[in-house]
Amino acid sequence: MFNDLSTPLEFLASRRSGRPRDMVEPGPTTAELQRILEIATRTPDHGKLAPWRFVIVGKEQRGAFAEILHAAYRIDKDQPGRLEIDAIEQFAHQAPTLIVALHSPKESSKIPRWEQELSTGAACFNLLAAAHAHGYVGGWLTGWAACSDTVRDSFGEAPEKIAGFIFIGTSGGELKERPRPDYETVISKWNAE
Repeated sequence: MFNDLSTPLEFLASRRSGRPRDMVEPGPTTAELQRILEIATRTPDHGKLAPWRFVIVGKEQRGAFAEILHAAYRIDKDQPGRLEIDAIEQFAHQAPTLIVALHSPKESSKIPRWEQELSTGAACFNLLAAAHAHGYVGGWLTGWAACSDTVRDSFGEAPEKIAGFIFIGTSGGELKERPRPDYETVISKWNAE
């Protein structure tokens, strides 16, 4: 599909994240979401470990997800303010589609944990690229909820970690280009001398 762009390179150069709070319907259909997730799993994976999992939080489950977030937040802050409560509620209900990405390391493997973490990040990016290829916008968020054991325990168990919350939908407005690093500051040529 390549999102009506003429070449795969133009497609890759056009991918950008969208703000989940600005995403609107429609989101991916069931078949599209399955294809997006299948593509996400086609990622570098030393040892063929699949050290990642994806959990789809359906629209009918967003209220329960919000309750988990509220309870987890109150563990460290028993009297949250109105703005904090509203932010949690918005987070739980934004965008048409929500996928929780879990880093699921294989402890018994000889493959270093670092490589498994890199594979998880690559799988998340593949998910975002696949959503873009289907004409949707994606946003990958972390924040306090990704670091909460209480939230994590709703989706998995230690030693798993939440790699992020990936929201997918249709952009509610024009996507803005964000500043990118200058080529010369992040690319160099190695000199052995």
